[in-house]
Amino acid sequence: MTDPFPVLDLRDAAGSPEARAEFLLRLRRAVHEIGFFQLVGHGIEDADDMLDLTRRFFELPEADRLALNILDSPLFRGYSELGREHTRGVPDQRRQLDIGPEQPARPSEPGDPAYRCLIGPNEWPAAMPELRPAVESWITRLTDLSHRLLGLLLESLDAPADFLDDVVDPDPQIHLKLLHYPGPTQTSEGTGSDQGTGIHNDLGLLTLLVQDDNGGLQVAVEDDRFADVPVIPGAFVVNLGELLEVATRGYVRATLHRVVRPAPGVDRYSIPFFYNPRLDATMQSLPSPYVEGADGVIDVVGNPLFALYGDNVMKGLVRSFPDIVARHHPHLAAVAGSGNS
Repeated sequence: MTDPFPVLDLRDAAGSPEARAEFLLRLRRAVHEIGFFQLVGHGIEDADDMLDLTRRFFELPEADRLALNILDSPLFRGYSELGREHTRGVPDQRRQLDIGPEQPARPSEPGDPAYRCLIGPNEWPAAMPELRPAVESWITRLTDLSHRLLGLLLESLDAPADFLDDVVDPDPQIHLKLLHYPGPTQTSEGTGSDQGTGIHNDLGLLTLLVQDDNGGLQVAVEDDRFADVPVIPGAFVVNLGELLEVATRGYVRATLHRVVRPAPGVDRYSIPFFYNPRLDATMQSLPSPYVEGADGVIDVVGNPLFALYGDNVMKGLVRSFPDIVARHHPHLAAVAGSGNS
């Protein structure tokens, strides 16, 4: 593959008919061949400011961060210490703040599906009041960008650009993480693993990621060889989730990726934004000639793919946060023990 991480300029999609056609062709190749690309020309210019806010959050005193302890949240929201989230059963060596749709708290009712536990408010740091409005503005703008990009992706597959509007409107289940990957303080520290985030697929539709200059994101390419994703200032790294693989019968790839832990003494910061269907939405196959000819989703042992997004996201959460499951959702513990995400 000569261009494993193509750089697409969103301005081309609004350019001449020739520029738009070339953009759509390159987009289709990217989502089919690898499932990753880099996006520039998107008009969102404050990524450095958001990364700076992220650094400042993780520089807060530990007591301020632990006031948002995710262990206290049945919604899987809040602050995680090193090793709190697991991938494939191994603790990830990162700190994070998990943020979802800001919604009123809702008491559980008999017969509720498991995913209804994800509805409610976020946890915000009292010591950093400027974080909430900045994050909420970022979420609003990235939601709009993601919806536009999703329409272009469908158009690149000769499907109606609005075909998936029904699964995201009016309340896409967005998810944002502020991430800090600290390098070990000395080479002998840690578990002996260089895992920052373990090998995984994302669970929904689209992920838009900004990363600092330290890199570390790697993607499985030919023959499951992992390649470093270059750092391009101002670009979003875009990758595709499992629900798009389901909707395209495997034509679009939800590609395996991971983050390698930084070197000793190095800190890496990044902000992934996940654009997903409503919790109660079920994916349908796209009406596309490319999808009609696709081979179908490839089942992976221990990782079933569910067309209902609420089921697919709970599959990931119960495996990734066993301590939260044990404390708040013990009835899901059997699911958590059935495999690894």
